[in-house]
Order: sequence, then structure tokens, then C-alpha cells
Amino acid sequence: MTNDETGRLRLRTGPRFRVYLELIRVPNLFTAMADVAMGVLFVRPISGVVEACVLALLVAASTLLYAAGVVLNDVFDFERDARQRPERPLPSGRVPLKTAWRLGWTLLCAGVALALLAALLVGQYRPAVVAGLLAACIVCYDAFLKRTPLGPVAMGGCRMLNVLLGMSVAATAWQSPHWLVAGGIGTYIVGVTWFARREAGRSSRVQLGLATAVMMAGIALLARLPAHADNLVLLLQRQPERWHLLMTLLGMLIGWRCFRAVLDPIPARVQMAVTHCILSLLILDAAACYAVRGTFWAVMILLLLAPAMVLGRWIRST
Repeated sequence: MTNDETGRLRLRTGPRFRVYLELIRVPNLFTAMADVAMGVLFVRPISGVVEACVLALLVAASTLLYAAGVVLNDVFDFERDARQRPERPLPSGRVPLKTAWRLGWTLLCAGVALALLAALLVGQYRPAVVAGLLAACIVCYDAFLKRTPLGPVAMGGCRMLNVLLGMSVAATAWQSPHWLVAGGIGTYIVGVTWFARREAGRSSRVQLGLATAVMMAGIALLARLPAHADNLVLLLQRQPERWHLLMTLLGMLIGWRCFRAVLDPIPARVQMAVTHCILSLLILDAAACYAVRGTFWAVMILLLLAPAMVLGRWIRST
């Protein structure tokens, strides 16, 4: 048996649970949890059992919808990955294509069902409607839009809808602060997705530079929050410049990682920058949560960084 054959055999006979964790990009699931948790906390304090159950249901729904999206992404990309990334679970044969197809659709339906349950619990239809729109956006991105110029916009729309899924339990209609935060996160992910479009090969410096500018535009939208929200924590009401400073520092940190990839756009450096940008989303979510709920809940969201980073050393997030 040759060395190549031995390597392929190891791929096929590795631990089954690890294969499925790799398939669903488990480190990235924590960013979906952070998005929707921030959305819930932004509009609703957790003051009782009902609110806690709603939070748990929507976090679970978001996690399942995200997992469904990455599984179906690999299903639709099977032939492309077989050429460019044969080590992935589907082209390597570790997960049968039919199994992944069934798993993706099952996760998608389960996510919408949990959102429907949350809608029944709060007595309003918005969570179910937003989850349905998010599921449709996920399928459209995976099946049709990913390789088109609208691909990054569609992915940003998915993230925006994920934040709005959490905000769907607001007692009133969405106001400008809600749209600003959801739109800022969505715009940031448009940039991250554009930045990652050619991560398997040598990327264009122009593309990477423009994508970084889009990310910075998303952070700039978040920076305008004090001008639109009247329910900020007391410290930010008195000193909104602290919020502006925080967003500036985060923008500089993220921008520096991206700039290094622009200077030398080899796949390894671009992929490292993408991973950093994805994990930085947790920090942006925690910051938005802090702006209205204070330190405790912001720290709870920030703690999601720990499992995301630990699992990221074991399982690739891109």
C-alpha cells in the first residue's frame, strides 16, 4: 500500500464524530449563537423563565440553520471541492453525499421548527417568519448565488437575518437602532465573504482591499449606535466617545490582519485573516450587547470565543 493510499484510508476511518464536526464547521457555530443571542438581548431583558426559554430556542434554531447552511454548501460544492479541496468530508468519502443531503435539509427544517416554537411562546409571528426567510436565503446562497457577484451580499443578508431573528421577539416594531446593528453586522459579513472568495488560490490584492473597506464600513455603521439609541448603558450615554474608541480599536485590529493578507495574498495568509475576521464577529456582538445590557451579558457572549478558538485548533473553520 502506498503512502497516498494509507493517508486516504486514515481519512475514511477517522473518528465519526470529528468528521461531522468538521462538516458543520463547528468553530463557526458559536458566531451564529452570538449573533442571535445579541439580537435577543438587544431588545429584551432576560428576567424570567419564559425569556430564558425564548433565548435558548432561538440560539438553538440559529445554530441548526447555520449548520444546515454549511452542510448544504458542501453538498452543492461537491464537484468543485473534489478538485480543489479533496480532503473535505464529502469528496474524501468520509461522509456519503446522500447522508449530507438528508442531514442538511433535516437541520434546516429543525431550525425553522424551533423558531416557530419560540414564536408560539412569545405570542407573535415574527420569529417564525424571519426564520423562514433566513432558511430561504441560505438555500438561495448555497444553490444559486454563491458564485455570482451577489454571493457576498446574500451571505451578508443571512447574517443580518440571523441578528433580526433574535430581535424578532421585540415588543414593538423594529426601530433605527435595530436596523443599524443588524445592517452593520450584515455589511461586515459581506466584506468577510468577499475577502474569502478565492481563499483556496491566490487572491487579488484589489479584491482583498475593497473587501476590507466593506468590513470597515460595517464597523462604521455600528459606531453610529449612540446617535440612534436612547437605551444605552449610562456610561455610554454620558461618554459616547468611549463607544467610538472601542469601534475604532476593533476596526484597526481587524484591518491590520486583513492588510497583512493584502500585502502577501497567499492562501494560508488569507485563510488566517478570514478566520480572525469570523472570530472577531463574536467581539462585535459582545460589544453591541454591552451597549444596552451592560457587562454581564456581554461577557457571556464573549465567553463563546473560548470554545470557538479551542475547536478551531482542531477543526478548520474555512
